[in-house]
Amino acid sequence: MSGTPARLGAFTWVAAAVGAYHLAVLSEIPAYLGFFIDGQVHLAISLGSALLLIFWSVPWRARHDGAARPAGERPPWFDLALIGIALVGTGYVVFNLDAVLAYGMYGELDTKGIALALCVVIPLVEALRRKTGWVLPAVIFVFVLGTIFQYQLPGLLYGKGYDADRVLFAAYVGNSGVFGLPLRVSATIVIVYLVFGALMDAAGAGRWFIDLAVSLTGWSRGGPAKAAVVSSALFGSISGSPSSNAATTGVFTIPMMVHVGYRPAFAAAVEAVASTGGQILPPVMGAIAFVMAEWIEVPYSSIVVAAFVPALLYYLIVFVSVHLQAYRDGVRALPRAEIPPILPALCAGWMYVIPIVVLVWMLMIEDMPPGMSAMYACAALVPVSFLFRDRSRWLTPRRIVQALGDGVRRWLGVVVITASVGIMIGALELSGVGIKLSGFIVELSGGNLYLALVLVGVASLIVGMGLDSIPAYITLATLMAPALVEMGVPVVAAHLFVIYWGLASFYTPPMCIVVYVTTAISGSRIWETGWEAVKLGIAAFVIPYAFAINQGLLLQGSPGRIALATSTAAIGSTLVACAVSGYLIGPIGALARTLTFVAGVLFIAPGVELPLAGLVVLVSVLAAGILRGGRTP
Repeated sequence: MSGTPARLGAFTWVAAAVGAYHLAVLSEIPAYLGFFIDGQVHLAISLGSALLLIFWSVPWRARHDGAARPAGERPPWFDLALIGIALVGTGYVVFNLDAVLAYGMYGELDTKGIALALCVVIPLVEALRRKTGWVLPAVIFVFVLGTIFQYQLPGLLYGKGYDADRVLFAAYVGNSGVFGLPLRVSATIVIVYLVFGALMDAAGAGRWFIDLAVSLTGWSRGGPAKAAVVSSALFGSISGSPSSNAATTGVFTIPMMVHVGYRPAFAAAVEAVASTGGQILPPVMGAIAFVMAEWIEVPYSSIVVAAFVPALLYYLIVFVSVHLQAYRDGVRALPRAEIPPILPALCAGWMYVIPIVVLVWMLMIEDMPPGMSAMYACAALVPVSFLFRDRSRWLTPRRIVQALGDGVRRWLGVVVITASVGIMIGALELSGVGIKLSGFIVELSGGNLYLALVLVGVASLIVGMGLDSIPAYITLATLMAPALVEMGVPVVAAHLFVIYWGLASFYTPPMCIVVYVTTAISGSRIWETGWEAVKLGIAAFVIPYAFAINQGLLLQGSPGRIALATSTAAIGSTLVACAVSGYLIGPIGALARTLTFVAGVLFIAPGVELPLAGLVVLVSVLAAGILRGGRTP
């Protein structure tokens, strides 16, 4: 977002006001002014404002990505009615909190309470449909019906069942309902990080990350693809959305990759996989680390440490894959004239590092809450932007308003999904199906951890389709992670496992929402690009199994165990990349690719025996290649 912003519309101003309200509450400005906003009231205001903005901007026939209504088009009467209904339901919580709490003490809803609950639930589910499509509303509907008619369900799912008004009570008043932990995380943590990412984007950080990455890698064969990996990893970690990251960096990196000889489908796949991986790259992890810390009550620092090596292995596979693909396809380096010198490129934007350092310092050293840490980072970024000579990077009041509006736009889908997940969690707690679902997976796997990992992985891939990263994590943390914990997988490893598989859905056909973004830039076919992305992003399918059973990859255990795990996993990841690219000591055929992949997986496996077996397989492949003069079968 460079240059002078266009004229700001009414929607942007209202969205910016919503963002400013959240920042003010997190900064405790209302308390300084002498009045207190209760936590439940804040959540009701958050949800009400999000529903207002969605029904204002997203038409009822919206596509699965929640595409906006054309500028200037007025909402029809039924959208205005939904806005009114939503404001009645959430407004009652704001202005009559004591009455709502009284429902909780009484244990059930009267007729007015049922009507108020419906005023929240009906608009919420409709907003969810507009932002995500039919799948997640259908899943919630199934869980609600399952809770009501549980007495008719077979086997482990059987229970006494609950009346519909009891389910509404759990959704509207229950501690785990609409106004529960998922919405609280969205309204106190996620929104600040999305605003921070939008401010960084408005200040031109995305372009600087690209220039820096090109200066570091552009001289090498296939340099633009490596630049895409580096820049998308760095910017993706703070942007909070793989799709927006791909759109921001992809408009620069994809044409560069095509320019030096990569196929458009491959270029789009590289950007999709690299942008998605930013959500697992410490220290920010697209805000997932902070959500996880709140969810499982583990220190943020522990999550960052555990996620470090798996993230490096993910990007190692992607980086080596694009390097070898360049050799296989004869891709050249960028012309010297198109490569910015490293030192000037670094000096041109080193100031962007300041707010990131502030963020990490506040989190790790000052031990501040994630929301407040991001507030300090935002506050640091504004004056830092005026250190640039280029005025298009200055965060003027106009650009701040635009960035606030953009951050809130990205947040709308998150807030309705997290609130809707509260309905599902409330139903799960009533029926006990959440615990039974874990038992079902354990029973189906026969107590075999490896089979349970496969079942949870595939289920996470399916459930994650069409969701953004944070809603996907919250949904999977609710439904899937408990089964792995019950099987003995450490809680952090279990939650990282479902994150990896859930994120893989971002570039796996048929949904592959990030691929839709990158193919719009490259002009390539969606399915071709999607399968290229699956090959490049194979780390998301392989690495989670490794750290689920080998805690050394999470930097847990003795130094010797950690060193062995990380070194063999690095070798294995490189071999997996060779298999994906079809290039080892030269181009390799199908049999050698398969054996190289097997060798890579064996190297990644825990212990000593399996990596040694992988070494035997690798030596066999290399020997066959040498005997054939560099050609392997």
